[in-house]
Amino acid sequence: MTDTEKQTDTSSIELLSFRVGGQDYSVDIMSVREIRGAAKATSLPHAPPFVKGVINLRGTVLPILDLSARLGLKTGDDTERNVIIVVDIGGRTAGLMVDAVSDILAIPTEEMQAPPDLAADHAQTFVSSLTIVDGRMIRILDLDAVMPPQGEEAA
Repeated sequence: MTDTEKQTDTSSIELLSFRVGGQDYSVDIMSVREIRGAAKATSLPHAPPFVKGVINLRGTVLPILDLSARLGLKTGDDTERNVIIVVDIGGRTAGLMVDAVSDILAIPTEEMQAPPDLAADHAQTFVSSLTIVDGRMIRILDLDAVMPPQGEEAA
């Protein structure tokens, strides 16, 4: 068996892990366009509470989502230490404001587990799967669910 065959024997996914609201989360690294420092967002009228506003990213208007507010976690004060993870999902680009970026992880897909079904009938689930890394439970976000429905960023 060659080295290439050994690598493809076990499929894995690369994740960007980060902290938000004092908890560990991650997203598929293939959806991450860039990581940048915090920037002052311009607020939008009638935007959902988790939309901080928009920033100018090299000539593109980029909506910034406060991920802790979107996930219903405790929200701290915005600081210059916050980080924005720019993600692209199905042609929609947004910035996710998080506390800190932690690591890039390669997780074998067989080590990923579905979250328990504890949601109420109408509750939205933002976690697609869970995994344990170095004794920490890492939640893998479903970015399609995190992104607001088309046209909801501002009214």
